Amino acid sequence: MTESKAKADLARYLQSARNALLWKLDGLSEYDIRRPLTPTGTNLLGLVKHAAGVEVGYFGDTFRRPFGEALPWLAEDAEPNADLWATADESREYIVALYQRVWRHADATITELALDATGHVPWWIEGRQEVTLHQILVHVTTETSRHAGHADIVRELLDGAVGMAEGNDNMPAGDRSWWENHRERLERTAREAVRQGDTPTP
Repeated sequence: MTESKAKADLARYLQSARNALLWKLDGLSEYDIRRPLTPTGTNLLGLVKHAAGVEVGYFGDTFRRPFGEALPWLAEDAEPNADLWATADESREYIVALYQRVWRHADATITELALDATGHVPWWIEGRQEVTLHQILVHVTTETSRHAGHADIVRELLDGAVGMAEGNDNMPAGDRSWWENHRERLERTAREAVRQGDTPTP
């Protein structure tokens, strides 16, 4: 496989994860995209904001290609988790547009550098700080996909909407009644397993 093909494959998977993350915002109110749905505060707009910061660091600072916009939530004196939620004056439009600007900057790094180009990640542990573009592409794609998975669950908790991508939900066919019956079956199975002492039945 040529380097250009390998790079194109990696970039395609990264873009797919980015698109999935943004798609989860579609059709929701300002309140719902900001609502914390887990005890640790996971919310949809915060995931997008975090993903933008991730790419600023890994495709910008790591390869000495600064993004050029100051992001206060990435400053050393920022409060913990400041990158994982949007303030009231950070609109959906601002966060989404920021993420898209960030990924254009990241894509320029991906296009212009070779996969074996080296960078430095100062926030990683000593001994692992020297990296290649290939390694960072894999790392960021994995992290973005992980957060897209978080967004899947949060969105389903909000309004029941599910799916991998627009036009491709990647789910078995079934109406609301089918899914309710499926969930009830899983609940019964879980309770049965408890009665049996958590020992799976062959």
